[in-house]
Amino acid sequence: MLPSVIATIFVIAYAAIALEHPIRINKSASALVGAGVLWTIYAIFSGDPALVEQQLNESVSSTAQIVFFLIGAMTIVEVIDAHNGFEVITSLIRTRKQVTLMWLVGFVTFFLSAILDNLTTTIVMISLMRKLLQHQSDRLFFASMIVIAANAGGAWSAIGDVTTTMLWIGGQITPLAIIKGVFLASLINLVVPLAVVAYLLRGRAVVTPDGKRDEGLRTTVFERNLTFYLGLGILILVPAFKTVTHLPPFRGILFGLGILWLVGELIHRAKEEDAKTHLTLVGALKRIDMTSIVFFIGILLAVAALERAHVLEILAKWLDTNVGRLDVIVVLLGLLSAIVDNVPLVAASMGMYSLTQYPPDSFLWEFVAYCAGTGGSILIIGSASGVAAMGLEKIHFFWYVRRISGLALLGYFGGVMAYIVQYRLLH
Repeated sequence: MLPSVIATIFVIAYAAIALEHPIRINKSASALVGAGVLWTIYAIFSGDPALVEQQLNESVSSTAQIVFFLIGAMTIVEVIDAHNGFEVITSLIRTRKQVTLMWLVGFVTFFLSAILDNLTTTIVMISLMRKLLQHQSDRLFFASMIVIAANAGGAWSAIGDVTTTMLWIGGQITPLAIIKGVFLASLINLVVPLAVVAYLLRGRAVVTPDGKRDEGLRTTVFERNLTFYLGLGILILVPAFKTVTHLPPFRGILFGLGILWLVGELIHRAKEEDAKTHLTLVGALKRIDMTSIVFFIGILLAVAALERAHVLEILAKWLDTNVGRLDVIVVLLGLLSAIVDNVPLVAASMGMYSLTQYPPDSFLWEFVAYCAGTGGSILIIGSASGVAAMGLEKIHFFWYVRRISGLALLGYFGGVMAYIVQYRLLH
C-alpha cells in the first residue's frame, strides 16, 4: 500500500516538473513540495520515527555532498568567467571556413565540458559563436552541435556532468576508470553527428558580425590568466585530492574555492570596493544558479524517499523480470532522459541497484553514465545545456527534431555499440 501511494505522489510531482513551462510553476518549487509530501507520508505510515529520522539524516548527508560540490564548482566557473578567463581558449580559434570552425568548436566543447560542466561550457561556447558568426541560421547548427558535444564531453568525466558527479560521490565510478571506459563511446557520440553537419556546411565561409567586438575586459592579462589556470587547476586536481586523502570530493572543491578566494582578495586588494565586487567570490556567489541547486536538493530527497519506501527495489525487480537484459534497460533509461531530467533517472538507478551486486566501475555504472549523459541530446529539451541553447539562440523544438535529433540518435547508438564492443573485448 505505502509503495503505491509514494510512487503515485512522485509521478504527480515529476509531471509538474516536466510540465514546468505549460503550468508556469518553477520545477524547483515542484521538487521541494514533492519531497516534503513524500517524506511526510513516509514518516506517518512507517510507525518508527527514530528509523525515519536516521534514514532522513543519511539521505541529507549524501545529498549535501553533491550540493556542496556543485556550489563550489559553479562558483569557481563564475570567477573565471568574471575575469574573461575563457578568452584564453576562445582567442585561439581563428579560421574562415565554417567546416573547420565546426570541428574546432566541437572538440573544444567536448574537452572543455569534461573539465567544467556541460551547461557552463554550452553558455560559454554559444556566447563565442555570437562573436564569430553573424547569421543566426549558421549559429543554429553550431549551437546544436555545442549541445551534443557538451553532453558527450560531460559523460566521460567525473566532474563534467551532474549525473557523473553523483555517481562518483556515491562510489559507483572512479575518475580514471570512467575516462578509460566511456571516452571512446562519448567521442563517437560526438563525431557521427559532427561529421554529417560539417558536410552540410562545406563551402560556407565564416561571416563575422559588423562592428568592433566588445570584449568587455575588466581585468589585466595577468589577472585573467592567473584566475583561469588556477581555477581550472583546482577543478582538475579534485579527483587527485580524493585519491590521496580519501576525503569526499566536496571537501577538495571547497578547499580549492578557499584558495581561489584568497588569491582573488590579494590580487584585487588595491582596487576600490565597487570595482572589485564583480571579480571576487562575493560577487560570484550572488550569480550562481541557486534555483538549480534547490531543484537538485528537492529531487534527490524525493528519490531518497522512493528508495526508503522500497519503490525502487520493486521497480528494479519488475524491470529484471519483464525486460531482463541490463544493457537494454540502461539504453531505455538513456532514451527516456531525452524527455525527462537525467538527474532523477540516475538517482533512481543508484537506488535500484546496490554496490554489492554491481561494484564500482562495473558495466552498469559506466553504461548509465554514458547513456544518461548523452541521451538528453536527442531532444533540445532533454538536457540543461539544450534548454540553455534553446533560450540563447531561440532554437525551435521542431527545427531541432527535424535537423538534429536523428543525427544525435545515430551518435547515441554508435556510442552504445562502441561501449558494448569495447567492454566485451577488454573483459
